[in-house]
Amino acid sequence: MRTVRYHGDHVVSLDDVSVPTVGPRDVLLAPEAVGVCATDTHIIEGHFMSRPPMALGHEIAARVVRVGSEVTSVQIGQLVTVEPHLYCGTCFNCQTGSLHMCPSRRAPGVHLDGGMAEFLVVPDTLAYAVPVGVPAWQAALTEPIACCVHGLDRLEAKSGMPIAIFGAGPIGAILTALAKLQGLGPVIVMDPRESRRDLASRFGADLTLDPTSATFEDDIAAVTDGVGFPYVIDAVGSPRVVETAVSIACRAGKILLLGVADPSARMSLSPNDIYARELTLLGTALNPYTHRRAVNLIPSLGLDRMNARFFALDDFQAALEAQVNGTFDKVLIMPQQGGKAVAA
Repeated sequence: MRTVRYHGDHVVSLDDVSVPTVGPRDVLLAPEAVGVCATDTHIIEGHFMSRPPMALGHEIAARVVRVGSEVTSVQIGQLVTVEPHLYCGTCFNCQTGSLHMCPSRRAPGVHLDGGMAEFLVVPDTLAYAVPVGVPAWQAALTEPIACCVHGLDRLEAKSGMPIAIFGAGPIGAILTALAKLQGLGPVIVMDPRESRRDLASRFGADLTLDPTSATFEDDIAAVTDGVGFPYVIDAVGSPRVVETAVSIACRAGKILLLGVADPSARMSLSPNDIYARELTLLGTALNPYTHRRAVNLIPSLGLDRMNARFFALDDFQAALEAQVNGTFDKVLIMPQQGGKAVAA
């Protein structure tokens, strides 16, 4: 079978490897749509720790091809999405209800083979059936949706309250749709790129702003009557964005850090400001126990409002470049496109 593999030292290639074997509790999948995201770029650039060689891709929707002898949760031919995390189950975090904080966590597409391949094997516990009629490319967005759901859980935002979101990429768009479903408003989304602001508008943002505009501070003051926002989300992963998010939060406001920053990045904040205004800075990571909820939400999010572009495995390099350039709202690789793969 063919697979897009990262070999370390910034090297990615399309390789021929053996179809993986299926154990009693395993599921053999034929990935139909795999999202390309910034994490993939960070891995290739060497900014995120990974365990090469491995197939890239952790945003996965796939068709069940074969099931192990003890599998009863999914059936052959069913479309599933993959929850891309395996935990040790024995560490302090696993045994006290914080699986996603497991220091030995392994993720397909990061530490293990991911979805950019004609076939993939995962334990049956990671395969979630999706509603009939959901397109594969939308099902592939379950993982980022689940991360957004967890982030909003952390924020504990109340309906009827305004929220500001920095970043209008796919994550910002999903957050916007979820915020609207949750009854938050007005939803203000900020991004320096006009195309991204357009995406946020398509997903229901009440107002979009350019944070680099000379009138940005005045615009924010006008929206909030000078009070600031009770909820602010950094969906970018930028120290400067977090600093700005803190500055526009209201007293007793909450700031959620959802964007994935470079591990070496640092920011400058005033402890006295956080103390005096009783601000709350929240981290949010991964998708603990939210993948099923994300699957259930797919039909309600209007994901067809995204300008998605699909690439075959052969065109993986073009797909990676399109993701970096932000040419499309969402870039996906379709491993079954361009020829029918057959399991050995």
